[in-house]
Amino acid sequence: MTTRTERLDGLPFTRKHRRLLLGSGVGWALDAMDVGLISFVMAALAVHWALTPTELSWIGSIGFVGMAIGAALGGLLADRIGRRQVFAATLLVYGLATGAAALSTGIAVLIVLRFIVGLGLGAELPVASTLVSEFAPRRIRGRVVVILEGFWAVGWIMAALIGYFVVPTGDDGWRWALAVGLVPAAYALVIRFGLPESVRFLESKGRVDEAERIVREYEASAGVEPPADSARVEPPAAAIDGAATDRLEPVEESARESIWSPRLRRRTGALWIVWFGINFSYYGAFIWLPSLLVSQGFDLVRSFGYTLIITLAQLPGYAVAAWLIEVWGRRVTLAVFLSGSAVAAGLFGLAGSPATIIAAGMALSFFNLGAWGALYAIGPELYPTRTRGSGTGAAAAFGRIASIIAPLLVPVMLGAGGTAMVFGVFAAAFVVAALAAFTLPERKGVALEET
Repeated sequence: MTTRTERLDGLPFTRKHRRLLLGSGVGWALDAMDVGLISFVMAALAVHWALTPTELSWIGSIGFVGMAIGAALGGLLADRIGRRQVFAATLLVYGLATGAAALSTGIAVLIVLRFIVGLGLGAELPVASTLVSEFAPRRIRGRVVVILEGFWAVGWIMAALIGYFVVPTGDDGWRWALAVGLVPAAYALVIRFGLPESVRFLESKGRVDEAERIVREYEASAGVEPPADSARVEPPAAAIDGAATDRLEPVEESARESIWSPRLRRRTGALWIVWFGINFSYYGAFIWLPSLLVSQGFDLVRSFGYTLIITLAQLPGYAVAAWLIEVWGRRVTLAVFLSGSAVAAGLFGLAGSPATIIAAGMALSFFNLGAWGALYAIGPELYPTRTRGSGTGAAAAFGRIASIIAPLLVPVMLGAGGTAMVFGVFAAAFVVAALAAFTLPERKGVALEET
């Protein structure tokens, strides 16, 4: 008897999958746009508000405090009330808060609103990747999740374009840039009513009729007839008393396997190390990049232009990672891209001319964002359905601790050893993350765990 998840795993990639990927990807891009915009806003406020490096560091870091809390809470909520519901709610929260931040009258108000923005941003990413991974056909699941993560580059490029064309237009240019952040609030309605809930989540809650309806819709999109006995298929271990019912009782919380259980704790520890290392280096570098270029003598417009060029290299990085992840596998692809990021970070720290800055920066964008794609692909595959959201969310939350610390440390490291020291430390963090990635289990072509 074929289960619903096996029926989903065996389908080809259809227009329904494409719609889910695009719908989730647009939300992902809007998330990236918001994160990227703050780097340009920081550079502008350093000029318009005469802020100190410490004040700028808090503007950059406070959002990641919210993201750490949001990632942990979002994952837990996704396992309890559903992936789609949390996805939509997070878009609404950070969209409204970003729009409100455009009206900030001082640094204190801006910091409070950036914290609220972070709550929504942090919760969205692990939830969206979990939802997409649970629908993607098994043979291309990793590639589909990397493509989802590729929308991050689209969003960051949007942020760079807004930063280049809008932020420098005047003293209030940064306000107009943040006002664009209201778009995610409207898009939350699309997520809530336009995307399906995870079949695996529905089955884990005993909502088998809803799960069956969604699977049949995907089968119809592929031109596949459902099995004759499909209406009687029950989710594994979902029936409490062995009797099939229209609405099965949900599994007791005591049956939920901890992410730190003997079976899962090694992969959890390695995943947390990778998340910490990649967050530390990525956000430490890219949140400060426009401001670092300004501090090296480039004017605001020129530094934003360089940042835009460097950002464009994210797209081919995702594309190559999406191809390699189903050729080399998740673990090797992740480790290789992290190693490439380490080399690129070291070269960026030594770059002195515009040409070398752009070349090293593009290499850092290419490898770093390819590594992000592989990381988001492998995370949801490491956990069973009932802990998948909380497992990926907890790893993301731990990683956000690094994204809080890194922007605060950049001014300190600059004072101690300049740009070379800053990016030397980032390179070392990438090396540690690459070593941890090699210890993760390879899940290429393996079905997602149900229990």
